[in-house]
Amino acid sequence: MAKKPLGKDKFGIQKVMRVGDYFGASLGQFSRNAISGLVGQLTYFYTDKVGLAAGAVATAFMLTKILDAFTDLIMGNIIDHTKPGKEKYRPWLLKMAVPAALLIILLFTVPANVSPTLQIIYMFLTNFLLTAVIYTAIAVPYSAIQVVRTTSQEERGTMGTFRAAAGYVSGMIIAVLTIPLTNILGGDQGAWIKYGFGFGLAALLCLLLCYARSKETNPAAEVKPEEDEEEQIPFGEAVGKLFRNKYWVMVLVLSLCANVTYGLANSAGTYYAKWIYGNDNLIGIQGAIGMIPTLLGFILVGPMIKKLGVTKTLRVSFFLGMAANVLRLLNPYHFWMNTILGCFGTFSNIPMMCLLGVLTAMSIDYNEYQFGQRMVARSQSAASFGCKVGTGVGASLVGWCLGIASYDPNAAALTAGTKYAIFTFNIYIPIILFAVMFFVSLKFDLEKRMPEIHAKIAERKAAGSAE
Repeated sequence: MAKKPLGKDKFGIQKVMRVGDYFGASLGQFSRNAISGLVGQLTYFYTDKVGLAAGAVATAFMLTKILDAFTDLIMGNIIDHTKPGKEKYRPWLLKMAVPAALLIILLFTVPANVSPTLQIIYMFLTNFLLTAVIYTAIAVPYSAIQVVRTTSQEERGTMGTFRAAAGYVSGMIIAVLTIPLTNILGGDQGAWIKYGFGFGLAALLCLLLCYARSKETNPAAEVKPEEDEEEQIPFGEAVGKLFRNKYWVMVLVLSLCANVTYGLANSAGTYYAKWIYGNDNLIGIQGAIGMIPTLLGFILVGPMIKKLGVTKTLRVSFFLGMAANVLRLLNPYHFWMNTILGCFGTFSNIPMMCLLGVLTAMSIDYNEYQFGQRMVARSQSAASFGCKVGTGVGASLVGWCLGIASYDPNAAALTAGTKYAIFTFNIYIPIILFAVMFFVSLKFDLEKRMPEIHAKIAERKAAGSAE
């Protein structure tokens, strides 16, 4: 039986994706967020389960991210220089599936009977290999697939929503189950190793399924070999052009801030539950309640976009996140008050996670308008860089704040220094991050310019064809 024709979107662009395509594409995001979410839990694991000093853990994380900062653009350059006629993006999902699963497990197998220095070295190497090498080789091509899969902004937005939903499922599983499940399994390092093994297998299966459902050959999104030559520009020249694209820089800043917020949420909540509320298992309750605003977010983000547009939707969400965290200052000790306000913060993150790919796609179109070159994979490195470095910085901020406060995981009572450190990375820093995102979003005016930009690009191509 023939499949029902897909028709065109509201701008007259042919649709090419079905529900199975959206679902398959979303599984890659499940794996990405499993990696970043587990990395977010590592600060607590290293300090309270392995016994490493918080400051040393934070510094090792930051050193990893400094090196990691270069790998996204390098990976984008490798992909953009793939020979014309070959698949550029999809094969990397298959190549990295098994290495990703192995490294997820190795994160938690820190040797027990060695010196703290060797433990830090092991921690650094496993984190570097997973986030700077393997995650990069997944994230950059995976992000680029959203651009080459379809030219429809409507389908790109739907794909972004599916991806964000899968990523939040992964993130919520980690938020809800990590502490209670590892406590049930014994609460020691061995329990965390078993937990990592389960997520390693899940990431492997999701990457394989995503590879099977992804395509690069759809006529509506295909880049022909002769057109691909415009991507073959020197690495330094490409980087220079990206940083002259103010919209790409804004996407980079928004991605970085959003993922620092996400990284803090993953890393910081357990300390808050343990020391401010007096029971680390309460983080599981907060995570479960957090599923409500997550579900509402994915239900409402579509209508919000249709009513407000992409950038206004983001501005509303950023303001809401900022206001919710300011209100937490009224009584930071009240569990239910902070849990409810935290739901607003969770809701506020969803539009950005859904629409980051759409913002990036706009900046890529602007590349073509301004420079005559799209630089798809290298442009996508903004999203990947922001995700990896942002979550890493979030984890590092937690460690540094605790290190400054001389944090002792075995202390009999909460000290004033530790209390204010926990307030800093749970409340004060998120307020600043949401404020920065709100003001940057006020400057992002590219959405309303897209019809004019697309018309200019089409006119330029028509003139070139006539010659």
